[in-house]
Amino acid sequence: MGNPLRDRRTAAELASVGQVIEFTDKVSSFEGLAAIVEADLAALDPARTPSDWRESTVSGQLQFGFVDVAGRFPMVSGNATTHVVAVCQRCLEPFRLKLSVELKLLLVDAEQIVDGYEEFEVWELDEPALRPQDIVEELLIMAMPFSAMHDRMAECKALLPAEASDDEGVQDLKRPFAALRSQMTQNKTDSD
Repeated sequence: MGNPLRDRRTAAELASVGQVIEFTDKVSSFEGLAAIVEADLAALDPARTPSDWRESTVSGQLQFGFVDVAGRFPMVSGNATTHVVAVCQRCLEPFRLKLSVELKLLLVDAEQIVDGYEEFEVWELDEPALRPQDIVEELLIMAMPFSAMHDRMAECKALLPAEASDDEGVQDLKRPFAALRSQMTQNKTDSD
């Protein structure tokens, strides 16, 4: 028996049996997600990149069914959660970013027109068969922020008070706009 998360079946087949898929897998099994994380981490010095980032767990549950009595519109609901390693765009340090999605999707062919069912997001299928893993992966990718940043100030080195340092280069790394602020203050003083 194959892995139902990776098996390719039609949405109607999955819905007709009320398929429930509980899954726990590794980020490395989600190739598109892993590629995006790897590209983000490529900006770091390899020594600062956590070596086990591909081993992070992706877990969740999917439940297929029909939204209508006639069985015309297959749906899937559920959730997926993982933690990926991202690079904070403020301090340029790696951190664990939680990705969590709740899904309630109406699975329709591209040419199908669906009225009603506003509580569902319409998910157009490019081909008749689908892999549930592809839906989970795409939703997790869409949940990734455009600019990843630490949530809490105490964790972000860029938001921590600058430490006194005689090494001006180190100070500039921590506060890249400090020189600009100083120059703007000087220009304002000169113009007054």
